[in-house]
Amino acid sequence: MNIKQALDQVKTIQFSASALPVVKTCAREIQKKYPSISLVETESSIVSSGNNTLTISVEDELSFSDFDLNKVSEENYIYFQLNNEGSGKIVASKKYYLFAFVSLLLEDWAEKDVDAYKNGKVIPPAFTWQRVSYDYFIAQEGRIQRKLDRELYIRELARMGFTHIEVNGMATPMGFEPGPKGEILNMFFTYCAALDQFVYSKLNKGLYPTYILSANMRNLKHNTDLATKYGLVPGFTSFEPRCVPEEFFNRYPMLRGARVDHPFRSLKPRYNMTTTHPKVLEHYAEMVSKLVQEIPELGFITVWSNDSGAGFEHTKSLYVGRNGGAYMIREWKSDEEIGRLAGENVIRFLRNLQVAGSKVNPDFKVLTRMESFYGEHDTVWNGFGDGLEVETASLVAKGWAMPYKHPKYEDNDSINAGTIYQLDFDEREKQHIKDLQNRNANAHYYLTVGPHICFNPLLGVPYPSLTFKRISLLKENGVSHLAHQGGTQPPNLVPFNINHEITKLYQYNPDMDIDTEINRIAVKWAGEKYAKDLIKAWRETEEALLSFPNLIGLYVCYGFAWYRMWVRPFVPNMEAVSDEDRAFYEDFICTVPHNPNNVDISRDVLFQLTTAEKSKVVLQRIDTNLWTPMQKAIDILEAVVDNATKDLGENNVIYDQLIRLKALKCWMMTQRNIATWITGVHGYMQAKTDSEKKENRELVKEMIEKEIANTKELKELWTSSGIEFMSVTDKGENQLVYGDNMGDLFDKRIAVMKKHINDEPFIDPNYMERKAGELLG
Repeated sequence: MNIKQALDQVKTIQFSASALPVVKTCAREIQKKYPSISLVETESSIVSSGNNTLTISVEDELSFSDFDLNKVSEENYIYFQLNNEGSGKIVASKKYYLFAFVSLLLEDWAEKDVDAYKNGKVIPPAFTWQRVSYDYFIAQEGRIQRKLDRELYIRELARMGFTHIEVNGMATPMGFEPGPKGEILNMFFTYCAALDQFVYSKLNKGLYPTYILSANMRNLKHNTDLATKYGLVPGFTSFEPRCVPEEFFNRYPMLRGARVDHPFRSLKPRYNMTTTHPKVLEHYAEMVSKLVQEIPELGFITVWSNDSGAGFEHTKSLYVGRNGGAYMIREWKSDEEIGRLAGENVIRFLRNLQVAGSKVNPDFKVLTRMESFYGEHDTVWNGFGDGLEVETASLVAKGWAMPYKHPKYEDNDSINAGTIYQLDFDEREKQHIKDLQNRNANAHYYLTVGPHICFNPLLGVPYPSLTFKRISLLKENGVSHLAHQGGTQPPNLVPFNINHEITKLYQYNPDMDIDTEINRIAVKWAGEKYAKDLIKAWRETEEALLSFPNLIGLYVCYGFAWYRMWVRPFVPNMEAVSDEDRAFYEDFICTVPHNPNNVDISRDVLFQLTTAEKSKVVLQRIDTNLWTPMQKAIDILEAVVDNATKDLGENNVIYDQLIRLKALKCWMMTQRNIATWITGVHGYMQAKTDSEKKENRELVKEMIEKEIANTKELKELWTSSGIEFMSVTDKGENQLVYGDNMGDLFDKRIAVMKKHINDEPFIDPNYMERKAGELLG
């Protein structure tokens, strides 16, 4: 007898009358599949599991007359027992393991032999935590995604095995922080919302309108209620200590802290409070206390810093350099001593938050990233422990440089953190993990197989085997806590999310055979007739992905939207385009008027993102290695899609994946053409001979022709496919997200590229200084 047949014998599901919401949610999930089952709340604290009764419980809710849970040696586990008569129990050591296991039982384990579980089995999760880091669709810029169903999305997180979720999404599309004309710093306040956007303290009362705080708090509570329903632990990811309006320093001039804005994103300075002052620490403790009193379930705060209007005083990576208030250091101190004092201030701030939260929730944790503390690394590192933890792509790294190489191109270390391109694990990582564990702390390693950090803004790019390889690598090397960057995919927009199906299965069966499971899922979605085609297409896609040599990490993640890579025209001389013809994309590009990125996509602010020489290598690698497997994947599905639609219905998995692969190919072509633009335009500018100029000019023209054709293909997918293959908002286009006006913008892009295809390549080397000296119109 299999598990499904055994569940058919269940007549009653019992649970404690005081059971957590997720227990009742799980009972109803089973009842949906087996409508004849009755749900019964029991007042007794000791129960038995006979008489066709299935008991569901989180560890300390119920005791069992026929089994002593104290005998379970695992700290984190699911205990599952079921016999042929439909009697048994599902007990989770933590509430956040329960929904994922019940979903697995109903969806993936139905055909398993029930005899393996008749005497009960302890099933430990592969990972203790699977936390969302930067939840794109709930807390960050994607919260205004069109057709987003928040409850369905949060349910999907729980179904996929996530345990912890971010809930601090703002109620409005943009933050409250205004700025001068032409400035874009205010764009960076819409994500990773600060604590003071939800609560106030005695110190800053009245600084922000109460209606803003009220709306954000209502949104926070709604997200928390949904998280609690499915057993997820809610928490925050905030940039802190964030800048505050100048009005605050009119009240308290001696509490001015560090200048934390980016001088090339802002047109006026921004300052935060000096966190070395006791009043400011009290202010932050009061805000955290208020939050945890309002939401006792709140389990963590992740503090990101030294970016997006936030930063710690006198740390080295502040954009304007070490600076801050008057209380930490005096003049003429050594860089080493300043670094030590700045690092101690970071830890003091984090510990202040942790102590405040733990007064209500003893398990409350504060996490941070280490990249921005390269100048204070050792001091900050030594401060972790007892509730202060770290999230990371590598504990070996200091700063932002990744100590890992591209799996196919050994000379390429431009790989985005936690992605399928990070497929090595330095042995030194293990010692750092052990060091943290000895201090009662954990390392939360990045896993990025969702909608953020790679292939942005595409949704549902499939790579199941590479997902398995990345997650297995982490598990096998002793990682117990995962930080999933971006969260997962909205299931109504991405119904065939193969990457997270793999992570879901892995959580309770890390010894699974990946080929067997991929085949089982393919058969489930496509039927025996088309499963092999689907698997072949996934394999070819993975070969194409591994052949992609990431040129500029910024452009494969959020920068692809920020800098409007799918709507800005790639032309030889961007300033040759009239102001009127540029307005459709420049009005929404995430740059200030004197950012050289406006005319040179190899640069951003004062960063040289790449060179013509590197771009030429990338161009050659893409054209040599990528297009054959990418086209094979598309051809495989194209050959069967018509028959699959007849057999499986509209929007079947074959059609769905075909559209997503075509969109991926368009994205890859745009990446290729970014490299070509840099190669050709800079090559022309650097050319010593007429023949070199001619060669580079022809290269640029050929690139524009390809990007025009690519944009036409993309528009066809956009207008005709019916598949949500990318993240867009219907709340109005903004600098961080594409809008649902893409079809019109594609036409404008094509028209401008056609009009300027024969222009002479040119970049004004003095653009930055020239534009900075012009009046803002």
